[in-house]
Amino acid sequence: MAPVFKIVPTTQQYDWGKIGRDSKVAQLAPSSVSIDETAPYAELWMGTHVKSPSTIQATSQPLSEALAAQPELLGNSVARKFQSGYGTDKGNLPFLFKVLSIHKALSIQTHPDEPTARELHRTQGDIYKDPNHKPEMALALTPFLALCGFMPLSDIATNIASTPEVASLIPPTTLSAFQAIASSSTPSGPTEKQALKDVFSAVMTATDSIVQDQLGKLVARYKARDLNPGERPEIVDLVLRLDSQFPGDIGIFCAFLLNQIKLQPGEAIFLGAGEPHAYIEGDIMECMANSDNVIRAGLTPKLRDIPNLVSGLTYEAASPERHFVEPTPFGSSSASTLYDPPVPEFSVVQLALGGGKSESHRAFGGPSIAIATEGNGSVRWDGGKEDIKAGDVIFIGAGTEVNFDAVQDLVVYRAFAE
Repeated sequence: MAPVFKIVPTTQQYDWGKIGRDSKVAQLAPSSVSIDETAPYAELWMGTHVKSPSTIQATSQPLSEALAAQPELLGNSVARKFQSGYGTDKGNLPFLFKVLSIHKALSIQTHPDEPTARELHRTQGDIYKDPNHKPEMALALTPFLALCGFMPLSDIATNIASTPEVASLIPPTTLSAFQAIASSSTPSGPTEKQALKDVFSAVMTATDSIVQDQLGKLVARYKARDLNPGERPEIVDLVLRLDSQFPGDIGIFCAFLLNQIKLQPGEAIFLGAGEPHAYIEGDIMECMANSDNVIRAGLTPKLRDIPNLVSGLTYEAASPERHFVEPTPFGSSSASTLYDPPVPEFSVVQLALGGGKSESHRAFGGPSIAIATEGNGSVRWDGGKEDIKAGDVIFIGAGTEVNFDAVQDLVVYRAFAE
């Protein structure tokens, strides 16, 4: 089999997805998918995860089977590095590549580290279906809104002090200890982290009757624009948005604890294990380790696992800039940009190539998957060529130098490991 070939991604229809062809997922879906203009299209998956594996376009063979039969396409170094457990020795890629189109907020969630993922899979395999961790990067295709990591302690303290409905969820002794620490410390040591954990745990485990009562008061006050000094308009707007989507949900209170972040196209964030987050709106490219492990605690009809979420967070409190992935040039031209998060499983290159122009990408030591999101052109390698257009997905084997040629302005996102 050639080292470069087209694969067929899969689509996921969750209720938080954008509707019909307003969704990037629907726009980029395979031609075999009949788009219902009244239905949500949330995710496009490209990879070998057992939940929804890609297939080879020419033969319909699962991609993992082809890679197991031709391990040289994975590259020896990648196969050795990730060959334990859920690794590439079984034909699996070390990463999973996605397009997400978000209309309604995703859950308040985190992802486990490797030891926790293995234990959750061992003890609750019906819920956590693989033993892998799930660090992930989100790269904005359109303006993107998310909650991302804990705010600085001083900001959380201000939010609680100005919002009695939030303060009422926290025992007075817990709140008093937190406020004292937040006013005099930086969020770097075990004492500060424990104080934040105590506050977050108190909020997330508050009794339903108290949550409903206080959230009802809060939403009524915000709808009337009856704001206290120190209450921030962007939090008010988010609370009202989330309440319209998930009325009475405890996760709404996370708007007072987590950073609200707005990305423009081309900006990216990285979320390691134990970082709380929730995607609110927008279209993104998402790349992660090859896992579907999600620990949820709010803003979802799915199973909530608050004990594991509370116990597994890092409780790092800082401004959202800590999560940004700074893009850097890739290669000799400005057409290719590298997003390189601090994990070995994946990096992503964005290629934006003007019509009539060409761009060469060096051979990687591991496999890659590339999706064209705009325009059309071709990809060439020693001995072959494939025409590509928006929605086409290409697998490129390890050790293969390729050249992209744009007919019309061509945009490609390429995930790789090496």
